[in-house]
Amino acid sequence: MSYYKILEKNIYVRNEFSIVPIRMEDRFAIMKWRNEQIYHLRQNKALTIEDQERYFNEVVVKLYDQEKPNQILFSYLENDTCIGYGGLVHINWIDKNAEISFVMNTELEPNFFGFHWINYLSLIEQVGFLDLKMHKLFTYAFDLRPQLYTIFEAEGYLKEAVLREHCYFEGQYIDVVIHGKLNQIR
Repeated sequence: MSYYKILEKNIYVRNEFSIVPIRMEDRFAIMKWRNEQIYHLRQNKALTIEDQERYFNEVVVKLYDQEKPNQILFSYLENDTCIGYGGLVHINWIDKNAEISFVMNTELEPNFFGFHWINYLSLIEQVGFLDLKMHKLFTYAFDLRPQLYTIFEAEGYLKEAVLREHCYFEGQYIDVVIHGKLNQIR
């Protein structure tokens, strides 16, 4: 397993769930989920095997040794099986904030969407707030899955902004909703 130089810990655990530095072996499952859920991602075309290989070999492998990477990505595991992935992206090291990213196995969404989001948030907050001492974590969501907002708000994220008609989706402009949470642990 690869490790992020910047992190004191690299494995974060909650019961049988954990996040670990993104694993090469999970890249094609991640590609599949991203392609299935392209509608809510900032991704304008389906990924190919070549795209995914290139991304992992040219971008991901370089993140581990960087002093201040612009993203820190994890495989989200149940026991040792990858059931999602995400991380802290668009990291701003000066202002100490980062965007939370998370995509779960598409098959889990109908029955376990809220459970895995809540579980994942508790793990990624350990990284952001405890390990990296970020001041703020935030989300950036196309206004397509309103069930997300009740989860964020129940977990202490405040709705901070609505970017009106910010993205073009299926022939119309849609809003982007941003939620944020300040570090209360410091």
